[in-house]
Amino acid sequence: MAGLIPQNFIDDLISRSDIVEVINTRVPLKRKGKEFTACCPFHNEKTPSFTVSENKQFFYCFGCHAKGNVIGFLMDYEHLSYVDAIESLAADAHLDVPHEDNGRTNRNTEDKQPLYDILRQASELFQQQLKSSERAVEYLKKRGLSGEIAKQFKIGYAPDGWDFLISRLGKSKDHLHALSKTGLIVNKENNKTYDRFRDRIIFPITDQRGRIIGFGGRILDQGEPKYLNSPENTVFHKGFELYGLYETKQALRKIERIIVVEGYMDVVALAQNGINYAVASLGTATTTEQIHKTFRTTHEIIFCYDGDNAGKKAAWRALENTLSVIRDGMIAKFLFLPEKEDPDTMVRKEGKDAFEQRIKDATTLSEFLFEHLKAEADLNTKEGKAQLASKAKKLIEKMHNSLFKDLLIEELSSLVGLSQQHLESKISSADKLNVPAQKTAKPIRGQQVQNNKTRIAIALLLQNPALASQHKVPDNFKQAFTKGLPLLYELQKIIESNSEISSAALLERFRDNEHEKALQLLSMLQTPETENTDNISEVYRSLIERLHYEDREEYFHHKIENNELLTDEEQKEYLELCTK
Repeated sequence: MAGLIPQNFIDDLISRSDIVEVINTRVPLKRKGKEFTACCPFHNEKTPSFTVSENKQFFYCFGCHAKGNVIGFLMDYEHLSYVDAIESLAADAHLDVPHEDNGRTNRNTEDKQPLYDILRQASELFQQQLKSSERAVEYLKKRGLSGEIAKQFKIGYAPDGWDFLISRLGKSKDHLHALSKTGLIVNKENNKTYDRFRDRIIFPITDQRGRIIGFGGRILDQGEPKYLNSPENTVFHKGFELYGLYETKQALRKIERIIVVEGYMDVVALAQNGINYAVASLGTATTTEQIHKTFRTTHEIIFCYDGDNAGKKAAWRALENTLSVIRDGMIAKFLFLPEKEDPDTMVRKEGKDAFEQRIKDATTLSEFLFEHLKAEADLNTKEGKAQLASKAKKLIEKMHNSLFKDLLIEELSSLVGLSQQHLESKISSADKLNVPAQKTAKPIRGQQVQNNKTRIAIALLLQNPALASQHKVPDNFKQAFTKGLPLLYELQKIIESNSEISSAALLERFRDNEHEKALQLLSMLQTPETENTDNISEVYRSLIERLHYEDREEYFHHKIENNELLTDEEQKEYLELCTK
């Protein structure tokens, strides 16, 4: 597996990318003074409140407060993961994304482009074959699918025979290698090969960038297996992908919820009936990685299963995997259909409105969790209550600390008759056995930015990184008494390590960091000091000197008030401060 993307590559990529150009190709912008504006793509509005700063390379919406740099925009607008957003930017800049392996750039990463190329060519051939196969077209029509929906999902047909793809795409050694690596052909022991997909409806599986990475094939008549998938390979990892996720993102700009179903045909049938927010977990139990990926796209997931025992077991596995992912603000529900029904048959029987009513009435995660546990225990006995408490405790221990976790413990408390405090102590003690202890008893000094002068100094340095080479902050800012100065020191050190770093790249260094939100706001801060570009260097120098003086003054007063002795050097410094 490839390692981390080098930070200096990300810095350079952000500096090369023009946020105005990137956004304008997706959301038409109009110049207004020094900035560009548009109606915000992240919420409905009639009057433009979405602004893009060409100078600072940031975007900000005064309506919904969405903000960030070019990577953040791509993640939010196109529902991309962090790595996919970087790869998308790199592709536009015609750059290969390097990876680090044990601290060194991995130069031996396999070139995957020939695999993507052969998969795309195979898909095009399958789509052409569908048009010429009356039998395949008739099958899709009987399933209620139109030509438009088949085109949207690039559905195709693999004709019967052993060498359809080989005879058309396997005319060179490199192409045969690519066909083999992607699993489109099967290699026999006697060095003979044959097509994997034969006489099947073909459903291409795409990644988040729209590249075809594999196929699912559904047999037309009776036979086994009913569905056949591409095998795992360099570009296709079944447990990480979701069929229909790319198409959902293409169909909807704002994705309120996603319904997770089991089959390709379920996804397509729902889309045919106007429910174009369905994905399929490729025939396996929904994995933690797939749940992570879905929650990066929306805040609500509905897992949809048959109401039989197999469906209930699959739903329970999905619940267990969801517990380790879910946080406050995320919603997970479970929709159980009548036995021997699936989304494909149900939506065709009852239509969009009735099916969406089922979605709205779906069972919440907490309801399913406790109903399932209660069915396995006799709550009329102490033994039954202990059994339920023990099973619930093991599940709740998987969760991140959150209000939702607290509410589940509260409900468990009422069910088994143990105090919430007692249950919390049991769960937290188990957590300590599994998680390394962390010294977080008291807030770390310097983690908040409250002082106005400190805020302005940070804003100036963040918006104008070149100031770091003109005026260095004192080393004692690293352990400063004044809140915010350690952050200023950290910014200084980052810039010193890369003197060409841009404001947007500097902000990127703090993604998912405790300071991220504060720095995003300061990156857009407009004050007389930040707008006074003619004298900005002198303003910054004066602020640094004043902050240094005030911090040391506060430090000495604190020591004196607490009867702490000053060192000889500190006494000398204190006397000098007193004479200023």
